[in-house]
Amino acid sequence: MLTVAGGAEAAPRPDSTASSVVTPEMMKRPVPEKFKRKLVRLVTNEQPGTVIIDTNNKFLYLVENDNRAIRYGVGVGREGFGWSGVVRIGRKDEWPSWRPPEEMRVREARRGHILPEVQKGGPDNPLGARAMYLYKGNQDTIFRIHGTNQPWSIGLNLSSGCIRMNNKDVEDLYARVDVGTKVIVVGPGNKQGEVSYDDRGVDFLRTIFGG
Repeated sequence: MLTVAGGAEAAPRPDSTASSVVTPEMMKRPVPEKFKRKLVRLVTNEQPGTVIIDTNNKFLYLVENDNRAIRYGVGVGREGFGWSGVVRIGRKDEWPSWRPPEEMRVREARRGHILPEVQKGGPDNPLGARAMYLYKGNQDTIFRIHGTNQPWSIGLNLSSGCIRMNNKDVEDLYARVDVGTKVIVVGPGNKQGEVSYDDRGVDFLRTIFGG
């Protein structure tokens, strides 16, 4: 699929992943095969090392050389919390503490959920094993690429705008990217500007033989 920001292809498509209502059945959901980490053929004009996040299709791509990429499944913002733009990784953290924004604490308190001011890192922390903090210029956007203690949420629209990954996947990405890495988030509003990428599917030869 060729996606060009601002074109019709960038519009969200209705599907069963768009629900923000969590049910007991959903929490038992295995991660679909298509959202598992894959080596793919990706045609793009972005430089190797760039991260492209397709929030419509719930994929994160790490661009490599020679029209190659690593594709990861992600969870993204629920309705009203999606976003788009060009940002960068401003800092990285292993087993990060979670400091929910004040507006989130107020919002959740109205629903009867009392959130802590700070929750230390660990297996029960919503940020999971790793976090990459997304900045616009020198300003923290409050959005992160992070792990999750809810692996069943990968491929769904459930977050408050952050990009969720399986812990094993976020550990893999974390080891491959540096502070300063360009991150393009394709999503509502098309604020990412013009970006094109063509996911041509799994690179079977590289998957079998490596390289």
